[in-house]
Amino acid sequence: MDQMPTETEVGNAVPCAHFDIYGYKVRIECAVPVVLEGLADDFAFFASGPAASEVPVRLIEEEPDYTPWSEARASVYTPRNVAYRQAEQSIIDYSGRGIGVHDLRTGSFRVSSLDHDLLYEVAYLFLLSQSGEALDDAGFHRLHALGVSVHGVAALVLLPMGGGKSTLGSALLEYPEMKLLSDDSPIIARDGSVHAFPLRIGLLPGTESKIPAEQLRGIQRMEFGPKLLVNYKYFADRVAPSAQPGLILLGERSLNRDCSLWPASRWSTWKAMLANCVVGMGLFQGMEFIFGRGPAEILAKARVAWTRAAACRRLISRSHAYHLRLGRDSARNADVVVAALLRLAAEQPKGMR
Repeated sequence: MDQMPTETEVGNAVPCAHFDIYGYKVRIECAVPVVLEGLADDFAFFASGPAASEVPVRLIEEEPDYTPWSEARASVYTPRNVAYRQAEQSIIDYSGRGIGVHDLRTGSFRVSSLDHDLLYEVAYLFLLSQSGEALDDAGFHRLHALGVSVHGVAALVLLPMGGGKSTLGSALLEYPEMKLLSDDSPIIARDGSVHAFPLRIGLLPGTESKIPAEQLRGIQRMEFGPKLLVNYKYFADRVAPSAQPGLILLGERSLNRDCSLWPASRWSTWKAMLANCVVGMGLFQGMEFIFGRGPAEILAKARVAWTRAAACRRLISRSHAYHLRLGRDSARNADVVVAALLRLAAEQPKGMR
């Protein structure tokens, strides 16, 4: 999908961007160009037109006002913030730098801050959390992995945070036959098929390699410090909307120069999928947004775990699984993954490609 530029709606002076994330429809309203343009590029794959059922997200450049929430009581604590509950609203305090108000009935969200990086990151995390919930309800589940495709066959590389998914993904995209599904969280459907969830690619400073400077922007994150973001438009023509199951690679890092690949047992594969999809380790899920409605949320998450497990079972049954030990040579790592995926794609029946 092409990126849709931000717009100013008739009768509304606030610039907006609209997204449809597999059925979760949202409207971002923000008068700060750098914030809105960043979000518009991040979610450009899902750009859409206005819709009646959109969830409004309003990002306001102003000093946070805590006066209306003096009776609120803390309900959720995270390293980024503290969420408070008052009536049917969750009030999220970002350490005095900003305040968010999440209406638990309508799903709308309003954030006030003078910090542009905070406005951007809060909105980005809110969209990840809320679209993830909506996807779970629809039978589409995020997997914490790098997802690439060649000739319609997917390779999913499971690595922990900081394990090198984005670095490997950038190296793989240097091969013209490779397409990107997601550098961090491809979507698994009920039948085990894999669907794209391409956002901007995040890199640590110093790992940007050959990417042109004009395609990079930096942010200062609340928890993890500075990060470089590769604009979606830089790789938009390399995105595959979907792919059939093919390879599941259980990745790990090593200090060896070489890269190695060997078969993984069904049990090892299940353990990795349990952590990276069913439990969702490494995926941002947003406790401050999803655990504001009481104990029923815990029961709902148990139900979601079963549907995630069913999708994983189908994915595993249709895939070949290997251990992947990455070495220090990123080009060699990419060579090994590409060779394995090309072999598998060549073996697939034509009707499955």
